[in-house]
Amino acid sequence: MNDPENPRDFATTQWSLVAAAHPGEENSAPGRAALETLCRLYWYPLYAFVRHTGRGPDDAEDLTQAFFTRVIEKGFGSPDPARGRFRSYLLGAMKNFLANEHKRSATLKRGGAVRFVEWDAMPPEARYAATAAPADPPELLFDREWAETTVAGALRDLRAEMVENGKGEQFDALKGCLTGKEDAPRAELAKRLGLSENAVAVATHRLRQHYRRLMRAAVEETVGNAADLDDELRYLRDVLRKR
Repeated sequence: MNDPENPRDFATTQWSLVAAAHPGEENSAPGRAALETLCRLYWYPLYAFVRHTGRGPDDAEDLTQAFFTRVIEKGFGSPDPARGRFRSYLLGAMKNFLANEHKRSATLKRGGAVRFVEWDAMPPEARYAATAAPADPPELLFDREWAETTVAGALRDLRAEMVENGKGEQFDALKGCLTGKEDAPRAELAKRLGLSENAVAVATHRLRQHYRRLMRAAVEETVGNAADLDDELRYLRDVLRKR
């Protein structure tokens, strides 16, 4: 039986998250969890997109907040997975929202009082200043931040599983093999972990395999059909290479 408190159970794809976040359901357990998940995944990528269209930091934050306020009040309409990739659908919804900005300019600030995400690391504008290249099109910046968020989520889930299995130290020592930032030779890692070098090689191989499975599952939640999955994974990798 599905657990309504767990968005991964009650909504297996981000399309179904949108369906769960329809008007009037924001106070139900599924609706609240759906909105929280969507905001956590897409608040910053959408903020970066809006910011890169030429809006200032305050306006970009207010617009992004107002966009999610609109989702709470009116929903997304009739989400249809057959439309294809969820990131494209969501970006299109934001573009439509911005195109109609003049119709609700007097009420945009109302969304600013709603805190959808709590920043436990770098604030959005500091992150934007550190990562946004002026020459990048806004759409590319959105896609790159979507890719970064997807990778971060897979790494977070993997670490949580490793910690639960008593292997948190192993994950922290070997995670460089997943991010391309290995900072220690295998012999040093083996000594740190109290393992043989061969055991470290096996653990690294298994970690990479599990990470790939988590990444595949995460991206699978964003596509309308299985045929798009491999193309979307390739696109994610290509976008990250452009940083």
